[in-house]
Amino acid sequence: MFMILIALFAGASTGLGLWFGDVCGWGWSLFWGILAFGVAQAVGGYMVQRKVKAAMTSIQAILVAGQKQLQAKVARWQMRPPGSMQAAQAEMARDQKVFVKEALAATETLHRFDLWVPMMKRQIATVQLQLHWMIGDFKAVDALMPRAMFLDPTMGAMKMARMQMLDEPIDAISKVYNKAVRRLRYNQNVLLAATYSWILLRRGDADGAFKALTHALDKSDNEVLKANREQLANNRLAHFSNAGLGEQWYALRLEEPKYSQPRQRMQWR
Repeated sequence: MFMILIALFAGASTGLGLWFGDVCGWGWSLFWGILAFGVAQAVGGYMVQRKVKAAMTSIQAILVAGQKQLQAKVARWQMRPPGSMQAAQAEMARDQKVFVKEALAATETLHRFDLWVPMMKRQIATVQLQLHWMIGDFKAVDALMPRAMFLDPTMGAMKMARMQMLDEPIDAISKVYNKAVRRLRYNQNVLLAATYSWILLRRGDADGAFKALTHALDKSDNEVLKANREQLANNRLAHFSNAGLGEQWYALRLEEPKYSQPRQRMQWR
């Protein structure tokens, strides 16, 4: 908002100044006014975006540093296994919550750009939703859902996963899936298709899951999707598994991994 107003002021003052100053006619005055508007908006936008990017980078640095600490702790445990695996997992969860909350606090500083960057509040809500998801704070996740943006496959899969947790109607989940996979490039639909087919199977619709995977494989050659479709085709429902997607799948919190590992940070923008 502020950037547009500043650019309008720069364009209007330039055009009117040239016109009333008899420097040039109304045509050239209009041209230079429009040019001044564009230049002011471009330069101002570039400067603001640099500041936003720097703030985002600092938030990401907090997550990276916290993740490295967790990885170092896991490495030590591999050398000397902890006495209780449950206690070790609880300790890692506490450690993760510490640096995620630090990152959440850092996101609040982004609000100073609310009036400078279009949809900044929604961008912040999207980042905060992912951070709250990492630590399992679903009360906060649900509060942020209406304001977040679901523009990439990971966010779409998270939305479907939360709808499944809340046992929302499958028609509503299907609507989210169909919208999310629209216009995706080749192999960008893997997590979405894996999540949707898993949900359909849990809802007792094996045929629907098979059809969803068959359709998804028109735009993907992912081996996990292929294997799951094969299992469904041969009525081996118990062998259906998204474990091959690794942490990308387990980060959705629909299933727990069968082996001990720290949760990796989710990608966010």
